[in-house]
Amino acid sequence: MSSAALKPPCRHFGACGGCSFQDIPSALYEAGKHRRLSELLAANGLEAELRPLEAAAPRSRRRATLAATRTKKTLQLGYYARGTHVIVPVSECPLVVPEIERALPSLLHMVEGGLSRSARASIAATATETGLDISVESGKTIEDGRFRSGLAQRAAAGDFARLVWNGELVAKRRTPIVDLCGIKVAPPPGAFLQPTKEGERALTALVLEALGDARRVADLFAGCGTFAAAIARKAAVHAVEGEAAQLAALERAIHEQGPELGLKPVTWERRDLFKRPLLVSELAKFDAAVIDPPRMGAAAQCAELAKSLISRVALVSCNPSTFARDSKLLVEGGYRLQWVAPVDQFLWSEHVELVGLLLKD
Repeated sequence: MSSAALKPPCRHFGACGGCSFQDIPSALYEAGKHRRLSELLAANGLEAELRPLEAAAPRSRRRATLAATRTKKTLQLGYYARGTHVIVPVSECPLVVPEIERALPSLLHMVEGGLSRSARASIAATATETGLDISVESGKTIEDGRFRSGLAQRAAAGDFARLVWNGELVAKRRTPIVDLCGIKVAPPPGAFLQPTKEGERALTALVLEALGDARRVADLFAGCGTFAAAIARKAAVHAVEGEAAQLAALERAIHEQGPELGLKPVTWERRDLFKRPLLVSELAKFDAAVIDPPRMGAAAQCAELAKSLISRVALVSCNPSTFARDSKLLVEGGYRLQWVAPVDQFLWSEHVELVGLLLKD
């Protein structure tokens, strides 16, 4: 296997902090991620089948967060250099879907009026079925009517589906729509979505495999319904999520489309699972659970799951360290970690998504 450095596919590699491994052959890159996961599991005393890495493809990221600023002479839009607050201007990005890359000039033009000297703006762009959903955080408010009107005009010129500025809706030409396992969901601004469609499909297939023939499933940290509709094709689902707007988006989609899709019953509950995890008595209603927490993991909820009689847990994580910690809590409670499947949604970086199946007899 050759270890010779490759020519990076992006002209900004080395300056931009978004990628670390564009110059490494894919076989070595994938083997390195697999090896690090194996070492992490072993270091935590976890034994399981570690499946091959599900590779990511270039130009597949449907979400990107860019930074913009105004210097003495120019406007800049790009990513931060690694470990700094220095913005590296970019004219291309082989990570993101073409819709986002094509929009880079329009995004810079749109935020221009909201940047005073040395001020910065954070621009989150999400590619949806109906166009780009843009959310900007900036020091400049939109109390000025002319500024608001100018933003709306620039959003129209860029053909953006929606523009939100500092949490306030400025323009909505079309409702942003994403397809989550066959159900069309209108996510609120800033809602969590898996970084790539392909990765989402891979994670969903793994979750369904892990849940087996379960008939009553707790979907914990459900978001807008990443897995809910897929699970509901064969099992009743109780979706629990702390963010009201995301849960409302799932509820609307289920009400409108669930009957036509022939879904099993789906119920929902708004609940902060960090502060109020489902207790053992509440978990007794389910024979399986899927848990997909943020990067910090879900120690409190896993401690309750560890004491429960739920026979199958699908643990999803974007942070191998907290995955190992939470898996260890479940194993100490009588579960065995059957397999771990890595899914690469963070191409050319150290990050990786995981799904693990934990079983209790």
